Amino acid sequence: MGGAVILLLHRKKPEFWDGAVLVAPMCKIADDMKPPAAVTTLLQGLSWVIPTWKSFNITKDIIEIGFKEPRVREEIRKNEYCYKGPPRMRTASELLRVSYDIEQRLSEVTLPFIVLHGEDDKVTDPQVSKELFKVASSTDKTIKLYPGMWHGLLYGEPLENTEIVFADIIRWLEEQTKLGNPRAETLNKVQADNLSLNRNNKL
Repeated sequence: MGGAVILLLHRKKPEFWDGAVLVAPMCKIADDMKPPAAVTTLLQGLSWVIPTWKSFNITKDIIEIGFKEPRVREEIRKNEYCYKGPPRMRTASELLRVSYDIEQRLSEVTLPFIVLHGEDDKVTDPQVSKELFKVASSTDKTIKLYPGMWHGLLYGEPLENTEIVFADIIRWLEEQTKLGNPRAETLNKVQADNLSLNRNNKL
């Protein structure tokens, strides 16, 4: 859900963001995770009437299909602060609405980004990450696909796999910093000029 939030925020204020690291972003919920069309329509209607009720338990267990390592799945199930039930009615409805909206407007993405996705992800659809890379208006974009990896790339894969993913992220961030940040440099210059002006006025 974090990737979806980032893309929505970017659309609201494109010039504010200097880049994004998108890890298995929810540009589209995997078809296997979606309820049937009739249930989706019913869900959207009921979400206005009973928004806090638990939605129908018709989707697959995200913990079971999202995290490859049994140890991690066990840790999540034992975590009393981690919600493990079906999403609430309104939450489920909004997730479906937002993912559809993002999928239809991928071309509006203009910021530099790297998108990373496991090819065996059954929670969010890696095909839409490929589509994001293909149609996004960004001139600086990178995609990393990992054969055999699941949804939980940073927490859920064997250690050797997570190290590969983290290494790709760090490498991309280092490359971005080498390129410099014109917007940040401009802001720093304006702040320095204002500080100098204030000092001169005091003199």
